[in-house]
Amino acid sequence: MKRFLPQWIVVVYLISTPVLAVITPNPPELQAKGYVLMDHQSGAIIAEQNARAGLAPASLTKLMTAYVIGQEIKAGRLHWEDKVTVSENAWSAKFPDSSKMFIKPKDEISIANLMRGVIIQSGNDACVALAEHVAGSESAFVSLMNGWAEKLALQDTYFVNSHGLDSEGIQTSSLDMARLMQSIIKDVPDVYALYSEKVFKWNKITQYNRNKLLWDNSIDVDGGKTGYTSNAGYSLVSSAKEGPMRLIAVVMGTPSKRARISQSKNLLSYGFRFYDTQQVAKQGDVESRVKVWKGEASEIDLGFAQDVYLTLPRTIRAGLDKTIVVNEPLIAPIQQGDIVGKVIWKSEDKTVASYPLVSNQTVEEGSWIGQLWDSLMLWVKSLIN
Repeated sequence: MKRFLPQWIVVVYLISTPVLAVITPNPPELQAKGYVLMDHQSGAIIAEQNARAGLAPASLTKLMTAYVIGQEIKAGRLHWEDKVTVSENAWSAKFPDSSKMFIKPKDEISIANLMRGVIIQSGNDACVALAEHVAGSESAFVSLMNGWAEKLALQDTYFVNSHGLDSEGIQTSSLDMARLMQSIIKDVPDVYALYSEKVFKWNKITQYNRNKLLWDNSIDVDGGKTGYTSNAGYSLVSSAKEGPMRLIAVVMGTPSKRARISQSKNLLSYGFRFYDTQQVAKQGDVESRVKVWKGEASEIDLGFAQDVYLTLPRTIRAGLDKTIVVNEPLIAPIQQGDIVGKVIWKSEDKTVASYPLVSNQTVEEGSWIGQLWDSLMLWVKSLIN
């Protein structure tokens, strides 16, 4: 049996430069049922209110519809130029009082154009056409949507259709929508690129992207999705860049179209002005080298499974303490990528970020003699401790 001794800790003081006494102001007050401001790289939440409140998603649902299609394309099961034959269920006439692409039965439309219908025109008809093409029925496609929601750890989200019209049981949260947009940008960048397109014309009808921040020259918003139903109110997920930093803002349940735009801009501007994101480690870099017991190797390199970013108020960029915590003792076998500890960054004894440490290589069990000897050494150490 493996016997676990107390963890050991190494503390490294990174920067000792004094911090100027400048206070980071509170985030702006918003008229919304819930909101989140997240850094894309680090996933840090800069500001939030009712971030996990279950709310009607309206057309924010289409973010997941687009994500699923993007994953199908990424997997090679679908291609941008593939043609979709529109069914009766996807006929625009089925959606008389909601947004649509204006498609009709027996139309043959490429995946690329239907995706523009979903993303730019927010077409409910285009969602159904894509859903049926991929999964055979909309209900089967919704199962895919919920499967991806679970895989992405969207804990407050449940879909019942592909377009987001109010239905019994449908819900999401501001935090989940921020994480979903983060996944779109990271996992399916070709899909995210469509969110920056301002205009799409189909069936001789020109429609404009409802995300009016795309036209605002004072902030570099390059994507997002609006949503509205009478139950949900006016919502917007948006993303913007400033230098190397990218932020994602989610406002849900605002009282008007103008409010969702102005409040999203206020959130993004607040984040860029008062916060900064810096890369502090790269995937695969060696962060620490530690003892391994009962293995073919006696030591192992520890690193990060991903690039590491810290998002902090600009007032505390200096004076951070970094603590490495390893789950001692490390006993073989250990697989490459196994989580074996963590690194914690603190400012004035307050944790500001934490990332898991993983093994950079695999260590198999050693010889029985070596294992016996290490067992004896561990027993002696336990007596001393």
